[in-house]
Amino acid sequence: MFCWLNRLYRGLSSPTGRTTQLIWGSLSRSLVLSSRRRIPEFSSFVARTNTCGELRSSHLGQEVTLFGWIQYRRQNTFLVLRDFHGLIQLVIPQDEKMPTGEIEIKVKTAELLNSCKKLPFEIKDFVKKTEALRLQYRYLDLRSFQMQYNLRLRSQMVMKMREYLCNLHGFVDIETPTLFKKTPGGAKEFVVPSREPGKFYSLPQSPQQFKQLLMVGGLDRYFQVARCYRDEGSRPDRQPEFTQIDIEMSFVDQTGIQSLIEGLLQYSWPRDKDPVVVPFPSMTFAEALATYGTDKPDTRFGMKIVDISDVFRNTEVRFLQDVLSKPKGTVKAIRIPEGAKYLKRKDIESIRKVAADHFNQEVLPVFLKASRHWNSPVAEFILEKQSLELIRLMELQEEDVILLTAGEHRKACSLLGKLRLECADLLEARGVVLRDPALFSFLWVVDFPLFLPKEENPGELESAHHPFTAPHPSDIQLLYTEPEKVRSQHYDLVLNGSEIGGGSIRIHDAELQRYILATLLKEDVKLLSHLLQALDYGAPPHGGIALGLDRLICLVTGAPSIRDVIAFPKSFRGYDLMSNAPDSIPPEELKPYHIRVSWPADSEAEKSSLDHPHHPES
Repeated sequence: MFCWLNRLYRGLSSPTGRTTQLIWGSLSRSLVLSSRRRIPEFSSFVARTNTCGELRSSHLGQEVTLFGWIQYRRQNTFLVLRDFHGLIQLVIPQDEKMPTGEIEIKVKTAELLNSCKKLPFEIKDFVKKTEALRLQYRYLDLRSFQMQYNLRLRSQMVMKMREYLCNLHGFVDIETPTLFKKTPGGAKEFVVPSREPGKFYSLPQSPQQFKQLLMVGGLDRYFQVARCYRDEGSRPDRQPEFTQIDIEMSFVDQTGIQSLIEGLLQYSWPRDKDPVVVPFPSMTFAEALATYGTDKPDTRFGMKIVDISDVFRNTEVRFLQDVLSKPKGTVKAIRIPEGAKYLKRKDIESIRKVAADHFNQEVLPVFLKASRHWNSPVAEFILEKQSLELIRLMELQEEDVILLTAGEHRKACSLLGKLRLECADLLEARGVVLRDPALFSFLWVVDFPLFLPKEENPGELESAHHPFTAPHPSDIQLLYTEPEKVRSQHYDLVLNGSEIGGGSIRIHDAELQRYILATLLKEDVKLLSHLLQALDYGAPPHGGIALGLDRLICLVTGAPSIRDVIAFPKSFRGYDLMSNAPDSIPPEELKPYHIRVSWPADSEAEKSSLDHPHHPES
């Protein structure tokens, strides 16, 4: 049913109020499509003929049917209609009218499909709104240009990935179960009750075991856009539920997986970005730690860690002497270019506080002045010969600042790796451009240790990646003598300082897998009896990788958080502020699952907060 314009106007209001009414303008025309047309047809299967963003002067004289939201109106003459594709101006016919703009839609009939209440915020990207408000009204936030762009780009990249894997390289897209069982190792899993007393499902943190079982089953090229779950706190780059591009192959080695991923990203990369250049550079875990202080280095800028232990072998500085006298003692430094020009006293104090609070380490700032004097707590003890050697090693310029620390190798490197990023933030806040936002710097990090000491019990081992990762072929014998020295066939893909993917060549020998689980990791092998039995039936050599889709799209779009590339994300603390999840369940609905909620006397306040209709973040 159509409504004439006077009916339409009564449904509208000022730009600051009800500005997003849904309207259908109709001047129908026949549309002939070529079967060879390659661009997407956004108006197929619906009554509209065009989107608001595609009309140009070449369409003059055609009759069109449009749908969209009213962005605003002007002078009771002009309407601006908005949809996902753009904006278009409509002109209400007057007795005399001069055409403005390249093209306008002259309304013949219009129908107001729905009106709306005053919005909690304007649908404009430049309007400031808290993230809590955006998440509470996510269905409105999704109308913004940036969210539309992010989600449509995500869809396009996933489609290209499917095409590359399935159509070009013979992968099979296979869904794996969401309800599984609790398994050893890795992140904490969400528990799901069942109707059998005392028995529970777990939501898998990845399809790891299933994809290995698919390799045993002869489906030698598996792929899935996999939903994964971790019962961990949310961070800007992490969510309790997230999505992976999950891949596994049989009869492949590490080089084959890396080449596949490089081609996949090159093929699916957005056309409006600079093309991906392959192959990606590679760096060992040991090199990454020694040079950047982290296993996910941002290689877009310098400020690398330099070992200056030899400069101070004969130093008179007591604490440096003490450190260097120990077997793993070392002195490290990073150079802050023009630090004397940009860093303030409070910045140096903050840097030293970070070192003390988070690493229990001391960091010493060293300033080089024009007169070649050293302004530092250790300045009077630095000999001229040491000064000259330090200038040579660090390639120092007059306004540079050195941050120096001493301690065990890994701890000293980790501290300077963190300070490197902190100082980059400080310099960029003062206008120095260090990290080009348009640059995408990929890096493979390889040769990780297979095991790490447990934090709570350093005398025991845990998997650095996961317990199914194969040891490096050259280190197999060390498994039985010095397992802490074994390298793994584990590889991470890093982009601009964020890990966007991780994978490994798997253990396909059942006896080796049993030995690592039972003897080295002291895990209950009964929990993995299904996998061990499958490996006994002739498992092929296999390996794979998982790309973090949310984190990848976040970096590609330049979004500040992965929540900006997920349609309905959880808040920072893991809540759904829109629907108020998680929510309480009446006791009678818990009975079939043999569960009863008990509240200790000291947790009444917590119970009240959960029962409240809004979480604190809202």
